[in-house]
Amino acid sequence: MSSPLSSLYRTAFVTGASAGLGKAFSEMLLAEGVRVWGTAREAARLTTLTSSSAVFKAVALDLGNAPEAEAVFARAAQEAGGGFDVVINNAGYGVFGWFAQTEYAQWQGQIDAMLSTTALLSHLAMRQMLARQRGCLVNVTSLAVEFPLPFMSGYNVVKAGLSALSESLIFETRGTPLNVIDFRPGDYRTNFNLAMPPLPALVAPTAADELRARSWRILDANLKSSPLPSRAASDLRRALRRQRSGTVRSGTIFQARIGPLISRCSPAWLRRAILARYFGVA
Repeated sequence: MSSPLSSLYRTAFVTGASAGLGKAFSEMLLAEGVRVWGTAREAARLTTLTSSSAVFKAVALDLGNAPEAEAVFARAAQEAGGGFDVVINNAGYGVFGWFAQTEYAQWQGQIDAMLSTTALLSHLAMRQMLARQRGCLVNVTSLAVEFPLPFMSGYNVVKAGLSALSESLIFETRGTPLNVIDFRPGDYRTNFNLAMPPLPALVAPTAADELRARSWRILDANLKSSPLPSRAASDLRRALRRQRSGTVRSGTIFQARIGPLISRCSPAWLRRAILARYFGVA
């Protein structure tokens, strides 16, 4: 029987721990004996984890407020003994709609919170890990890096940016005891779609509106029929145990294995055509 992750990592910081993948990651780490500081915009949303484990610390953190997020992380790191052994940047949300018809301030807010503030937390974490000469940074990106989602330009930009940041840090940490993981989940059965701003009611929908609505229905159906988040937690557990930097794809066999292989072997025009038909926008 393999030893628990707590033999390798004593403390962890997980953003977006109140539901979905973040909650599954936190539960997995707690079961492995790791002390977890988990975040949500409101600490009250973390009561399930708080009540189930004496070593879970609920932290209120809003990625939309970068200075506050920096201060919150600094306080949590001090509580943890000067830094965390694992930092999992998981928090995020989606905005579904035409890029040109979405208020730019809403689009910019998603980039600022999910990319800029997450990069800030990565910067803080990496400095502490380098000083302590140990640690693993996990940036939860998405298979949308390879298969962009229609009508979700902000989400696609964020995840591609975080993936590029992770790739950069993988190079920069070569020859050090630190590890960086670009964790790319596919569709999982979470409330991700329910947390998006609702689509506006349309009195006289146009053909373009119908296209968007059809794409939404396909996205929603895919999420509802996807694996449970516990599978992603198991994949992350294996990756943490390996103590190696790299890209980890997680999801169904088609999404995480076959799809990326087809993508790498196909010309861009064919890949776009397949995605358009898959999402009903052909």
